[in-house]
Amino acid sequence: MSRRDQIRMSADEVRAFLDGERTVTCATIGRDGRPHLMPLWYVRGQHLPADGPWGPASQNGRGEHLWAWTYAKSQKVRNLDRDPRATLQVEAGTEYHLLRGVMLETDAVVHRDLDTVTALGLEIFARYGDGGELSDDARAAVTAQAAKRVGLQFIERNRVTWDHRKLAGVY
Repeated sequence: MSRRDQIRMSADEVRAFLDGERTVTCATIGRDGRPHLMPLWYVRGQHLPADGPWGPASQNGRGEHLWAWTYAKSQKVRNLDRDPRATLQVEAGTEYHLLRGVMLETDAVVHRDLDTVTALGLEIFARYGDGGELSDDARAAVTAQAAKRVGLQFIERNRVTWDHRKLAGVY
């Protein structure tokens, strides 16, 4: 078995890894052709409520997509409006034998519908908050921000994963 095959994560390992990490680096393509990289908070689609504006989590595989939100006027949104291709990377580990990561080549869909953006913002803040229900004040703050934001849905086209811990220190 090749080293590449040895370190590849299973689908279940990828889901657990993405659920356990908190920041994705999003690379879009700038007007001059250079990559534009920015960190984003994210949720996996399966964590979004089934009755949300994105439809049931199982519909069209939406449960596996990563979603984020950002300012509508941000450079990454301008880039995605021109070219919807984005590469996402989530990584962990500070030493070579501990490195783990998921890289996703995606097509991004920019959602501008206020209901979608608001629901997504509430889900993101619930994930990144203290883990409990959002307070009324927090919900109001997210709702107020939503008017200036967009939702980003990343539809996976290709996946590369690695978990160097599987090599048990033997390279």
